[in-house]
Amino acid sequence: MHKLEAVRAGISIGWRTIATALSFAAFGLGGLLLRVLVFPVLQVLVWRRDTRIACARAIIRWSFRLYIGLMRFLGVLRYDLRGLDKLERGGLLILANHPTLIDTIFLMAYVKQADCIVKSDLWNNPFTGGPVRAAGYINNTGGAELVDACLASLERGNNLIIFPEGTRTPCSGEVVLKRGAANIAVRGRRDVTPVLIRCLPRTLGKGEPWWRVPARRAHFEIAVQDDLAIGEFTGGGASDVMAARTLTTYLQHYFSGKQEQHA
Repeated sequence: MHKLEAVRAGISIGWRTIATALSFAAFGLGGLLLRVLVFPVLQVLVWRRDTRIACARAIIRWSFRLYIGLMRFLGVLRYDLRGLDKLERGGLLILANHPTLIDTIFLMAYVKQADCIVKSDLWNNPFTGGPVRAAGYINNTGGAELVDACLASLERGNNLIIFPEGTRTPCSGEVVLKRGAANIAVRGRRDVTPVLIRCLPRTLGKGEPWWRVPARRAHFEIAVQDDLAIGEFTGGGASDVMAARTLTTYLQHYFSGKQEQHA
């Protein structure tokens, strides 16, 4: 019996390794096709920039939905989504923890009018450069210009997705946030919509190679939490600097505590 179970486990891991490779290949090919075939046509057919960007974002959103469906069909992952009704609004500042490589794909697939901050190297990547440019996402230039761009996006009614950690959570599970997201919330006087992402067993974490698949299929839980009122941090005459610092500390404990409760 134990030998049979070991054989089954080996077959499962072997298939999911192949399926993960196919998923990565599909992602690269999809990005290339969007850049070469879809977005050039969109550029010609839709002249108004804001309409063209909205169309590009809708295409990316549904492409990511299909991609997640593909990974589920191939047996790479399972997922549970909770509280999506809270995202049926505009102008949201959505802050999420970042345990895996594909957290962005999940959120971009299920958030309407989504905007996000994109690392500069993705702008020049042959697979991702076309889509992120066509969708008008925010280039991570850093400094005050980045904060201004984020605030302008929120004013236009976009839902801005930010991972305050700035990178994936390390293997230790310690959540350490940067202050940029809090600065945006404080300067724009925007309530925060937290999203808690869990993945068990761990996969595609920081420093983990894609081919090191877990012993069983990964299960993602994505739960949209209740809004955090920014007035709780900006009231009482606190300066923006102090309010951002307090909010960052609070969010760090918030995400860490939620993870511990789950564990």
